[in-house]
Order: sequence, then C-alpha cells, then structure tokens
Amino acid sequence: MPSVDFQTAVRQEEEYLRRVHPTVDDIPGCMSLFDGFLLCHVLNAQVKSLYRYGRMSECRDKMEDFKFCMSLKSMHPEEKKDAWIRRRAEWWAAKRLGKSSENIWNIRSESLSNWPPSLSDNATQNTDSIS
Repeated sequence: MPSVDFQTAVRQEEEYLRRVHPTVDDIPGCMSLFDGFLLCHVLNAQVKSLYRYGRMSECRDKMEDFKFCMSLKSMHPEEKKDAWIRRRAEWWAAKRLGKSSENIWNIRSESLSNWPPSLSDNATQNTDSIS
C-alpha cells in the first residue's frame, strides 16, 4: 500500500517536473507529441510491445496527449506550461500509486550502518575460508 495519498504524490511530481522543465521551451510541442503517436503505430514498436507484454501497444494515451496539447494552443505560454506540468504530474502520480514495485519495496530513508562493507573485512573473511 503506498504511503502517500494522490494529492501529495501530485504535489511531489509537480515539484520535480518544475525542476526538470524550468522554462516554457522545455515542454514538448504538439508536433513532437503527434510524432510520438505515429511512432507508436510503427511495426517495430508493435512487435516490441507484443514481445514484452504479450499484446499490441496501445497508443490512445499518446493521442490524448496530442489532443490536450492542441487544446492549449490559445493559452499564454506560462499557463500552457502549468497545465502541461499539472497533467503530467497527475499521470505520474497515478502511475506511482498504481500497481508497481513500490508495493513491494519500501524506500530507505537512511543508509545501512555497515554498508558497503570495508575491503579489510572482506579480505579477512576470504583468507579465513581459504585456510
């Protein structure tokens, strides 16, 4: 069970995305999103998805991203950036809170006390096992 709720996860993702995409020029344009949609339908991508997941790749999300980008065309660039970051943050938060390896592994908040072991400890253990 995830330790954070959806709104907290969205806030964390927004903070991260604002660091990664600090300017308006850092967010993808509509043409690159449309290219991603078209590349999703290429034979290579379909075969890779079939091999990895046992099903053809679903390109619906890529088309939705393109439509969303087109709906932002009339906005001011800063508003467009904020809307895009909000949408991506919600997508990443939903992905994080869904079924994933975070359901199994807990993030360690502090490092282990004796890790990595010192080289001298390993050397003495190896010489003991040899003799």
